Amino acid sequence: MIDLDFIERLIKIFDDSGVDSLEIERGGTRVKLSKTPPAAAGPVVLSGEGLAHRGAPQSAPAPEAPRPAERTPPPSTRELLEVTSPMVGTFYNAPAPDAPAYVEPGQRVSPSDTLCIIEAMKLMNELVCEVSGTITEVCVQNAQPVEFGQVLFRVDPR
Repeated sequence: MIDLDFIERLIKIFDDSGVDSLEIERGGTRVKLSKTPPAAAGPVVLSGEGLAHRGAPQSAPAPEAPRPAERTPPPSTRELLEVTSPMVGTFYNAPAPDAPAYVEPGQRVSPSDTLCIIEAMKLMNELVCEVSGTITEVCVQNAQPVEFGQVLFRVDPR
């Protein structure tokens, strides 16, 4: 069994030394000290039954599993601009049910072209394009409810 006074003295001597890591096992209790901690663990790990009654942890915390790398979109979609909904409402792709859609995938658009209508509180709000480019995707179905910030269109600015 290792007492707390021994551990405190050990830590003080360890801090003053040029040693980077130290591991001691005494009486079934293991103490591991390190000045350069591993990525997921802390610098000091105390374990063993002799320290449990004094509030020290029973074992070292399990290191976190490595996180998968964030997925990056393919280069072709990375340069696309997203047109998002400025409000909550209902998306309409045409001025009337029997009229052609304002824009279709593959169509060139320029600033001031109308992209769609968003109905909010019985008001029809035209969404006007702010960039030049080609519509690559219409992300919403006609007459579908949309949220603020929801992506409606993807535009290739080239």
